[in-house]
Amino acid sequence: MKAFLLTLLAQLCLASLVPENEKDPEYWRQQAQETLRDALRLQRLNQNVAKNLILFLGDGMGVSTVTAARILKGQLQNRKGEESLLEMDKFPYVALAKTYNTNAQVPDSAGTATAYLCGVKANEGTVGVSAGVTRDRCNTTKGQEVTSILRWAKDEGKAVGIVTTTRVTHATPSAAYAHSANRDWYSDGEMPPDALEGGCKDIARQLVENIPDIEVILGGGRKYMFPKNASDVEYPQEEKHRGTRLDRRDLVQAWHDTKPPGKVAKYVWHRRDLLALNLSRVDFLLGLFEPGDMVYELDRNNETDPSLTEMVAVAIRMLQKTPRGFFLLVEGGRIDHGHHEGKAKQALHEAVELDRAIGLAARLTSPQDTLSVVTADHSHVFTFGGYTPRGNPIFGLAPMQSDVDRKPFTSILYGNGPGYKIVGGERENVSAVDFAHANYQAQSAVPLRQETHGGEDVAVFARGPMAHLLHGVHEQNYIPHAMAYAACIGPNRAHCNAAGRAAAASPLLLPFLTLLLLLC
Repeated sequence: MKAFLLTLLAQLCLASLVPENEKDPEYWRQQAQETLRDALRLQRLNQNVAKNLILFLGDGMGVSTVTAARILKGQLQNRKGEESLLEMDKFPYVALAKTYNTNAQVPDSAGTATAYLCGVKANEGTVGVSAGVTRDRCNTTKGQEVTSILRWAKDEGKAVGIVTTTRVTHATPSAAYAHSANRDWYSDGEMPPDALEGGCKDIARQLVENIPDIEVILGGGRKYMFPKNASDVEYPQEEKHRGTRLDRRDLVQAWHDTKPPGKVAKYVWHRRDLLALNLSRVDFLLGLFEPGDMVYELDRNNETDPSLTEMVAVAIRMLQKTPRGFFLLVEGGRIDHGHHEGKAKQALHEAVELDRAIGLAARLTSPQDTLSVVTADHSHVFTFGGYTPRGNPIFGLAPMQSDVDRKPFTSILYGNGPGYKIVGGERENVSAVDFAHANYQAQSAVPLRQETHGGEDVAVFARGPMAHLLHGVHEQNYIPHAMAYAACIGPNRAHCNAAGRAAAASPLLLPFLTLLLLLC
């Protein structure tokens, strides 16, 4: 009798989880028909030339992270969550990208950044160079440099920008401007003697020297720009935040010095100063808001540090001043860091903030002339499951106990990482800990100090001119080639006159176009 009552109670509870409108079959039929009408409208392809390009990169934002972030976004709005839409969910074209590096089945962020920015797959740990370069081997670099879509855009007279929540010298942004046999050579203070003697440049120096006319650079990484042991402007008493440069150079001053006469270059390190800028009077902007990576969004000091969304707003308004358009790289870089630390709550809030920035960018631009692409460099061994009911808190417990050790478990788990804990010879009982805390490390199957990347494909969302070129399953290095084609930049531009674009759309028209041109 007791078991029957418990079963009945469970069924009543589950029934109450279903919204009333979803009980009506017509709700689902109408929703499907509306989606069908939207899909049919996509037959009218947007084949405009993309004046502007925005690449949003969620570092470590695999498909499971996207789904969990969608639920979190909805629950932050006091909804059940599963039915919510991320801004990226609204993009009409979706593809999958294969993320492997040339020498790695499960990739790192440097080799992948070289793929989706430079259009060439590369070895793990290397940035802006071909697979002919061996990690740590400075003497393999010369002649193996590859350029990025940021460079291609700049060469065509577009304004360009980089916004990140990591160091501006980190793997993702550095592939846009640097060529390095080691992603960790942030300053010369991190480089081995043989690399320095071999003439290789650190990444911070390359940021200032390789493409000196990048209009917007916003993120963290102050300490790599200043002489070794120079006190940090924000944390003067903290030794770990002091400058790292052995050459004693002040690269912020060097950045100023590279600007043409008559141009206004502004350096800021405080949110207040960033938001107070009169952007109409600024030609170049460098903002470095932390000595290293920026602080997690959940822990951010919103008086001193801007959010990713605020930085994106400033960047777009700066770049929109250029008549020929712009290319902007936006990285939500600390999704990856949250996962590596096993801190799913930090990672997912970073993903929601990236999505907020995507929505802001959509309001500031038009899909008629702006191609926006959202993707990830790689995934993580992050999952959630356990037959959770509708609306279950994304950071909550599964509704069941293990039928092996009779202990509860959280829906979110990792395949490996620092959350592996044995207490008294058994798996830790999560009901005895605060599993909803921002820094709670979700349980993992294998103990590691740092959780690892995952090797599965990642999603690519696209909207705007020629977005339909991103479809199906692609090699990751295809992404910048498709974006460049849409904007008529880079090496493949034969289609960029009116006849060429029309011929690309329909090869059968080519004879008629040729005749028309002869008659004209």
